[in-house]
Amino acid sequence: MTAVLDSPTQGLLRVALLLPHAAENELGDWMRRAREEGTPALWLEELLLASVLYIGFPRAIVAWSVYRRLEPEAAPGSEQSDYAGWQEWLARGEASCRKVYGKHYEQLRHNIHALHPALDQWMVVDGYGKTLSRSGLDLLHRELCSVAMLVPQGVQRQLLSHLSGALNAGATVEQVDDVLDLATALPVRSRNLEVARSLWQELKDTLVHD
Repeated sequence: MTAVLDSPTQGLLRVALLLPHAAENELGDWMRRAREEGTPALWLEELLLASVLYIGFPRAIVAWSVYRRLEPEAAPGSEQSDYAGWQEWLARGEASCRKVYGKHYEQLRHNIHALHPALDQWMVVDGYGKTLSRSGLDLLHRELCSVAMLVPQGVQRQLLSHLSGALNAGATVEQVDDVLDLATALPVRSRNLEVARSLWQELKDTLVHD
């Protein structure tokens, strides 16, 4: 089947798929290949900034160290984070989170607030506002990256949310299919990939019946 995602996007997503578990040398090789195939440096930097939310700070710092050996200078056009603008982060975070979760947005906020009010604030202000609504990468690409980073981790509930979120952000079914197809050619744990494909098929089945 012919891929519908362009080469720069495929390069970005391969790196995203490898971020959770790949060895440094392998990660560096695929970052280099992504740049050679036209993936903008700014896209990769936005992915690595967002990866803190999905793979944790320690692993993200490792990825940044690998990337800086390839690209020593920050990409032009990178948005700065000024904490004086937290109210803007709140507004755009609410908007992005609502778009990703659609009709489930209010329930999500309730559920996360019930876990701890601080988690709800961090999710909206720091997660969706400060990080995932930055200007360097559009929400569609960010959601495809979210799916890619979650597939190798076997976190079913979060993956299902972002599979749906990718569609809500404007991705086509074929584009999400491509993300999972890219994973088959990479060292993604087979069991986690099987689970991801099963969740995606279930979601596609619901789309047919809606």
